Amino acid sequence: MDNRQLTPAALEASRNHLAQHGYVVLPELLSRDEVETIGHRLNELFAQERQVPFEPQNEPAADTDDSAAVAKLADFLSSNYAISRAELDRLIKRILHTRAHELQTPWPVDIAEVNKLFLHLPTLFDEDRSQRIWNLPNKLDAAAGLIEHPAILELVRDTLGAGCVLSDCSATSIGPHTTGGAWHVDVPLGQLDEPLPDFPLTTQNVWMLDDFTADNGATRVVPGSHLSRRKPQWSEGGMEGEITLTAPAGSVAIWLSNTWHRSGPNVTDQPRRAILCYYCHSWIKPFNDYQAGILPEKARTFSANLRYLLGYSARGPVRG
Repeated sequence: MDNRQLTPAALEASRNHLAQHGYVVLPELLSRDEVETIGHRLNELFAQERQVPFEPQNEPAADTDDSAAVAKLADFLSSNYAISRAELDRLIKRILHTRAHELQTPWPVDIAEVNKLFLHLPTLFDEDRSQRIWNLPNKLDAAAGLIEHPAILELVRDTLGAGCVLSDCSATSIGPHTTGGAWHVDVPLGQLDEPLPDFPLTTQNVWMLDDFTADNGATRVVPGSHLSRRKPQWSEGGMEGEITLTAPAGSVAIWLSNTWHRSGPNVTDQPRRAILCYYCHSWIKPFNDYQAGILPEKARTFSANLRYLLGYSARGPVRG
C-alpha cells in the first residue's frame, strides 16, 4: 500500500469539514491497482462465505431451556432486518452457541434494550442479496494497511484522542435491487437517551471499493445532524437535508457516530462493496473482541501500533 498522504492544508480542511458537517470524503487514497487487488480478494471471501456460511461447531450442551428467550431474539432480529429464513436459522445457531459458552446467563432487560454490542447480527441481509464479512483483520491481509493508514488515523485520533482503538473492521456488499438501510446513529448512541452527548463517541471510515454513486447504494448522510443531539427515527426513505456521498473507488468517507446516516438503495444490477473501519474511545467496549478472534501467530506479524488498535494492552488486566 502506497499510503497516499494528505497535505497539511488538506488535512486541516478535512478536520474542519468533519467537525462542522459531521462527515468528510477524502478522494482516491487508494490507487486503482490497490482497489483491484483488494476487491479481487474480497470477492473470493464473499463467495467462500456465501457458499459455506459460518456455523459454530461442537456446541456445548445447554443446561437450561432457553427456547422462550431465543424465540424473542428471533422475532426481534427478523422484525429489524430483512433476512431470509435460512439466515435467521444460522443466526439462532450462533446465538445458542454463544449463550451456551456464556453459561446461559440471561440479560436483565428486554431484548429491545440489550446492548447491541452483545448481539449477533446477520451476515446475509436484504433477503440474502447483501452480505457482510466480519473479523476482516483475520481474513484480509490488506486490512492492516487500511486500519492504520496514517492520513486516516491522524483524523481519527484528532477526533477521538490518541488512545482510541478499533471497534470493528468488516466488509459489506450492498446487493443489486435493494432498498437501502434504516436511518440511524452508531452504537452505542442508538440506545442512549436524548439529548445525546455533544461529542462523538466513534467514527466510521468507509473505504470505497466501487464508485459510490446515487444509484448503487452510496451512503446518505444529513449534514449537521451531529449537532442536533437527537436520534433519527429508525426508518427508510428520504430525509430532509440528506446528501449522497458519491466518490470514485479508492476514496474514503468518514462520519461521526452522531451523524444521521444510512446505506442508500441500489437500483443497479451490480453490488456496491466497501470496507468499514470503525474506531471508538478507549473507554468504550469495542464491537469485536479481536484478541479472541485473531490467531496469535497472525497477531505477531502486525505492527505494535496495529496490535494496540486491535485491543492489545488496551483493556483491563486480570488483577490478582
